[in-house]
Amino acid sequence: MIDAPNSTPPVKSVKSLTDVFGELARQNAVAPRGLRSYSRLAAVQALYQMDIAATDIADVLAQFETYRFPAKLKLPDDEAEAEAAAGDARPASQEPAPARDPEGILPSAPDHAFFADIVRGVVRVQRVIDPLLDAQLAAGWRLARIDSILRAILRSAAYELSERKDVPARVVINDYVDVAHAFFAGDEPKVTNAVLDKLARRLRPDEFKGRGSG
Repeated sequence: MIDAPNSTPPVKSVKSLTDVFGELARQNAVAPRGLRSYSRLAAVQALYQMDIAATDIADVLAQFETYRFPAKLKLPDDEAEAEAAAGDARPASQEPAPARDPEGILPSAPDHAFFADIVRGVVRVQRVIDPLLDAQLAAGWRLARIDSILRAILRSAAYELSERKDVPARVVINDYVDVAHAFFAGDEPKVTNAVLDKLARRLRPDEFKGRGSG
């Protein structure tokens, strides 16, 4: 079993997406990898809000789409000029990189469909994934007893590991560990990694063949 995280004061308010990504960069955590990374962070915050405030899923999704996602950020002039100069040199199959702010922290916008899929998916399969997560925690601990943000992180990742087989397990684990780093300075990122690694090996054993037990 995974050791239970140290007692952590509950998060009193949900930080803005911009603030959290800024903190993630300042803490020298792994940089966000793209629009889906941003969507995962937004989904965790939406699920946290639903958990704490008992907000309806439709209201939360509408609120995030309308108010919480930042407007599209422009590329710095030098990057914009470089992209313009490249013109048709980019291979047709290569998607353009997400726009970044001048400090290179934020993508321009999340993948809205992916964000909504995670939030709806967690709600839909929560009765299935909660017992799976409970089984990875220390004896005597239950998902309902841990910090609300950590619970949202684990549920979001468990949904992807269980239902989104198109996303590699390692990508899911790494991104949600990064999200944990954005909110916690204690043992929670390590707990996130350990719980999700065990869960991924249970749900997707083929992806871990030849990788050892740790």
